Amino acid sequence: MRCFVLPLLLGLVATATCTAQLPPEGLSIKGTAGDSPIVIKITPRLAGAIHSLTWNGKEFIDSSDHGRQLQSAANFDAGSKFTPETFNPTEAGSRADGAGETSTSQLVGVSTGRNQLNTTTRMAFWLKPGAKSNGNLAKNKTTLSRHTLRKRVQIGMPGLPHAIQYDATFSVPRDEVHHYAQFEALTGYMPAEFSKFWKYNPKTGELEPLSDGPGEQAWPVVLATPNGSHAMGIYSPQQPSSGYENAGYGRWRFADAKVVKWNCVFRIKDEDKPIPTGRHSFWCTVVVGDLAIVTSTLKTLHEQADKP
Repeated sequence: MRCFVLPLLLGLVATATCTAQLPPEGLSIKGTAGDSPIVIKITPRLAGAIHSLTWNGKEFIDSSDHGRQLQSAANFDAGSKFTPETFNPTEAGSRADGAGETSTSQLVGVSTGRNQLNTTTRMAFWLKPGAKSNGNLAKNKTTLSRHTLRKRVQIGMPGLPHAIQYDATFSVPRDEVHHYAQFEALTGYMPAEFSKFWKYNPKTGELEPLSDGPGEQAWPVVLATPNGSHAMGIYSPQQPSSGYENAGYGRWRFADAKVVKWNCVFRIKDEDKPIPTGRHSFWCTVVVGDLAIVTSTLKTLHEQADKP
């Protein structure tokens, strides 16, 4: 289904006039990585966010509610003291969507090739108006934001079949005033069996054990099964954000929920004037394979980024 957007009016980000339709079974792309394909799937219930990623007989994503996907989100201060999740456009949907079969977010464009996926999503706010997170009241007045996310996903890069390129462009409405923006360019919620946390040391080209944290640190994160047969890592050549040199790559273990998480985060802060609106683009690479493959691929990615 073709979807059109209204032209820019009064300096606002364009708003979609219709939604794109996915088949009930969703859409998949795949790319060969070693002896097994990497398969990525999106479904109607998540407005284009990645519901499933499999390789070598293993599911890498815990997609239960509308927060636990391979997806993008953003947090803003909305012109007042920043409190997490209170102005939080989220690709897959809202907290109130729970484990349901529909999303408050709207998929407004989608296209796929053999190993490529492109989507445009109008993101829901994570909280409903009037709801609270950690005692803090939602700042949004609507359930559906005017923020859009355009993403391009490609399985396999030249010479790197286990690398998945993920390009995310966030569009911030031009009439909104924010002095702080936190772009979760990509996060992955994974089954609890990916219980070993590692960080990649770009100086040595080796992995080092990483504590549970929780929170962010400066080096790429890898989550793996205890025997190292399956692992997922995250890297971005754009890291770190200016002024946040000791952050950027996070990890969490939610024991009660039986899920683990990593993320790749960028920040913009300006106390003197509002941050730029319009488009903000970030490039991440997800690496999937066994622990040795993930390590060697991260090493190559760093070497390529360091070339003049």
